[in-house]
Amino acid sequence: MALTWRAVVLAALGVPVVLVLPLPLTVVLWALLVLTVCAVDAAAAASPRQVAVQRTVPDSTRLTESVESVLTLSNVGRRRLRALVRDAWAPSAGAVRDRHTVDVPAGEGRRVRTTLRPTRRGDVHADRVTIRSYGPLQVAARQASVPVSGRVRVLPAFHSRRHLPSRLARLREMDGRAAVQVRGAGTEFDSLREYVIGDDVRSIDWRASARRADVVVRTWRPERDRRVMIVLDTGRTSAVRVLDEPRLDASVEAALLLAALANHAGDRVELLAYDRRVRARVVGSAGPRLMPSMADQLAGVAPELIETHWPGVVAQVRQRMSQRALVVLLTSLEPAVVEHGLLDVVGGLAQRHQVVLASVADPEVPELARARDDAATIFDAAAAERVGLERAAVAMRLRQQGVEVVDALPGDLAPKLADTYLALKAAGRL
Repeated sequence: MALTWRAVVLAALGVPVVLVLPLPLTVVLWALLVLTVCAVDAAAAASPRQVAVQRTVPDSTRLTESVESVLTLSNVGRRRLRALVRDAWAPSAGAVRDRHTVDVPAGEGRRVRTTLRPTRRGDVHADRVTIRSYGPLQVAARQASVPVSGRVRVLPAFHSRRHLPSRLARLREMDGRAAVQVRGAGTEFDSLREYVIGDDVRSIDWRASARRADVVVRTWRPERDRRVMIVLDTGRTSAVRVLDEPRLDASVEAALLLAALANHAGDRVELLAYDRRVRARVVGSAGPRLMPSMADQLAGVAPELIETHWPGVVAQVRQRMSQRALVVLLTSLEPAVVEHGLLDVVGGLAQRHQVVLASVADPEVPELARARDDAATIFDAAAAERVGLERAAVAMRLRQQGVEVVDALPGDLAPKLADTYLALKAAGRL
């Protein structure tokens, strides 16, 4: 039994009576009166166990978008239901106004709606539905909690899709559908045209020039049906918060933009999320099925507080990629991590594939490096400068082994990685 504020008021009304008749018997009698009224009122309330509850909720939504959880309450008892209903969800679901007042006559039903605004990726689950049924006087109530299952998969927000139209326009130019065409080794032959000053002499087709009695060059278009493997590092460094978000979230945004762009380019895209075992994988999806598969798999990926096993990553890539491919490693450029794990195996991987390492930079480091206010900030600036130099040295060592390095702020990582992909494709290096 649950008591309401009315029961407190009823008990308070006995204070004047006790002051007039200050006897222990007066207190006992008034307390018995209050308890009797509460018990009778609770007994007259409809049983919350005689309420059938069904939940309707969408299967998925994107982060920052809102969905509704709809509860259908059916009063199968004989008494009128006057109740407060709580639709409980996990805190990350972001439930807004999850308490609802209902008045349901016997044999009828009502629907109540709870708005959900999820605050993180992954599956959010519903908790119990609590029904507090009040009596006619609303002095006391009967309460019960019933389990009603519900799950919403929160997909990545994909804020970086705003960069997709401009990159697709550049891709169409490279692909020959616009006026610009690309020349370079490793691309597919498109057509012949007359030589103009500035053209690469290596593009001259000497046989065609001899037949036409004029110098002509070959034009090329980017190759299609290339293989792209996106490797998402879910080890402990992916849990580091940059601008109040885990580093992994910026990597997810970059992976989605690159996958969308490569899919439009006609390349075959695969995804691997790995630390010491496979956390997510997308294989064999192409065309309109790729991005839903990517979003679904990346929704449940979370940082793991363990060291990434880079030989295992290389083994996974070699198992899937027998021919030359673009391998994108979304990981950290921290010197300790690279030198004691990745650097030992990335050289062999770069000999067989085109490897790109994309890392999230911390914007607070340059700010610390510029501070010169007092002795403490000067020491902080020296530490920040050292961090920058160490990252630059590690990046240079990776480039010496044939790895392209993209080091950018969280908001810039996705477009810069997409630009790197387009540059490699234009140069025929995929």
